[in-house]
Amino acid sequence: MLKTKVVVCVEPKKVMVQEEDVPEVGPGTFLVGAKLSAISTGTELTLVTADFLPESVWARLAKYPLKLGYSHFGEVVAVGEGVDNFKVGDKVVGWKNHSQLVLYRKGEFCMKVPEGVPDEAAAVFALAIISLNGVRRAKIQLGESAVVFGLGPIGIWAAQFARLSGARPVIGVDLLPERREWATKAGLDEVLDGSDSKLADKISALTKGRMADVVFEVTGHPDAILEEVKVLRRQGRLIILSSPRGKTLFDFHDWCNWTSISIIGAHTSSHPPHENPEDPWTRERNTELFFDLTRNKEIVAAELVTHRFKADDAPSAYQLLMTERKRTGIVLLDWE
Repeated sequence: MLKTKVVVCVEPKKVMVQEEDVPEVGPGTFLVGAKLSAISTGTELTLVTADFLPESVWARLAKYPLKLGYSHFGEVVAVGEGVDNFKVGDKVVGWKNHSQLVLYRKGEFCMKVPEGVPDEAAAVFALAIISLNGVRRAKIQLGESAVVFGLGPIGIWAAQFARLSGARPVIGVDLLPERREWATKAGLDEVLDGSDSKLADKISALTKGRMADVVFEVTGHPDAILEEVKVLRRQGRLIILSSPRGKTLFDFHDWCNWTSISIIGAHTSSHPPHENPEDPWTRERNTELFFDLTRNKEIVAAELVTHRFKADDAPSAYQLLMTERKRTGIVLLDWE
């Protein structure tokens, strides 16, 4: 029986690399050896730190020991009978845990990585299409203004995808100077300090007094929403692209009913399972587009990677994220 190394949160704030068996490659299955996997500093860190309310959905998801990860990049190493769309040597990505070896079944989400896409960009595909799906749910029209609160990788991608969708201007907001610098290098129209007492006035000036048509919440902090709605125009759209950890004390009369805004969730599970005339943008289609945009250098991807750890040193990667998250962009685990 083959063995594989996997990254497991055995209890809150304790991450280990463990071994487990890998099922044999049989008919309709194929095996992939990992090259890189990307840590989700939002979802995974929330689960690792147990930073959630006991009655929340998070609490139902966090059943320890818990395998971590969902953005996996590797190479096909064995193919079973009946698998005709993948061959040994293909570089592929999939929605799999941090694992040295992963077994796919025919029909499971798995996509080939085209030539010209850097390995580090391929490894972050799952994080990028979360942003892309959120921008699609915003239904941005040409010339609408967009403000992104929270300029980690997900927020920077949201800003870039919003601009490609026709938003003008695209304004980024963050408390941290490091993240504001990343966003500036990524080409946002304006990047503002979230602690500025005149933030709303500055956004008003940048939007010719109209305020934001769309605001993306990507901070993950429930209280930030109370400030974000203040820069939305009447009947604007607030997109919850992050997974806020906790409750927001929100006056629905003053900030939703009175202003008639729309609040739109954008969890990755809102991707349609199959292409359809109303919404063809499945995970597969968004991944394909992400690869094209990356290969054509229309967006940044690998440039957002700030740290890379050997997979055996995964506990140190999570320790870094728990103690110094402010200075981390994307953190990769290297399995080679």
